Amino acid sequence: MNYQDHPHRRYNPLSDQWIKVSPHRTKRHWQGQREHARHPDTPSYDPGCYLCPGNSRAGNLKNPVYERTFAFDNDFAALLSSTPEGVSVSEGPAGLLQAKTERGRCRVICFSPRHDLTMARMSIEEISNVVTLWQQEYQLLGDEPYISHVQIFENRGDAMGASNPHPHGQIWADEFIPDIPLKELMQQSQYHEVHGSSMLSDYLAYELEEKTRIVYRNSTWAVVVPYWAVWPYEVLVLPMRPISRITDLSEQEHYGLAEALRILCIRYDNLFLTPFPYSMGIHQHPTGSQVFSGTQLHLHYFPPLLRSAEVRKFMVGYEMLAMVQRDITAEQSAQQLRELPEQHYLQEAHA
Repeated sequence: MNYQDHPHRRYNPLSDQWIKVSPHRTKRHWQGQREHARHPDTPSYDPGCYLCPGNSRAGNLKNPVYERTFAFDNDFAALLSSTPEGVSVSEGPAGLLQAKTERGRCRVICFSPRHDLTMARMSIEEISNVVTLWQQEYQLLGDEPYISHVQIFENRGDAMGASNPHPHGQIWADEFIPDIPLKELMQQSQYHEVHGSSMLSDYLAYELEEKTRIVYRNSTWAVVVPYWAVWPYEVLVLPMRPISRITDLSEQEHYGLAEALRILCIRYDNLFLTPFPYSMGIHQHPTGSQVFSGTQLHLHYFPPLLRSAEVRKFMVGYEMLAMVQRDITAEQSAQQLRELPEQHYLQEAHA
């Protein structure tokens, strides 16, 4: 059977779930919703932006005139360190209704003082500054005695719910390990106990030999569309050696990660000649006392666009009620991304 043409299922060992793949569906005519294609026309500084240097934020707070990166406690945090500790309730039949208080901290991190830049248009040195900030925040928040997990993430673009175009990300530090990373940690730990090696290191070694799903690689990192990808142009960013925490990077790996992220984001933008929306998240070893063997640091990129800058993938209906499904195969999307130029399309236009 040709898996590039026929419906089939693929297994995701990180989530212990199956994904339905229906490559023949890309031939159908699209008459559904179309996103508005975004073209960058924003200024380098916006006096009304609450993330730009020197501008005011909620509560009469004011940003410093920062020149590289900047981090601050979220003015509208989803988690609070002042929440009462250990309060729980259980009610209803057989205690079905349960709730527990949870403490935590939420941070906002500005990637650049410039309002109009994104990862795709930043230099390797500028992205390296962001990686340094991720390391610092992971260490700072993880040192809090009640914090068990630090989730670093970025929502880019209107389609992924970004409320401000200024290049920025977030960090939520949780008292308890959230469900999705916990599942990944448990799956990796079980694999390590059985095989004595890292699941994702073994997987990357296979992909580097297979080559069909590799999008980009340098001496320290690789970008791969995972065999079990759900989103159309989803990728994993993986280090070449086993690394469990972002604070464990060598100087070369630090630079290599910045380089890989820059190339990936350029190719994303070049795919449909538009600022490419995505949600990105870093999964690594939690900061609390629990130990999970075989944990491999990795970055997830989940972009929603499917056929063009206007047509996106929706997780609705069958995906919400049965199982996740994708239309193009991982191999097809990897080939598309791999063949794109490493120079940003806007640089070409102004060359």
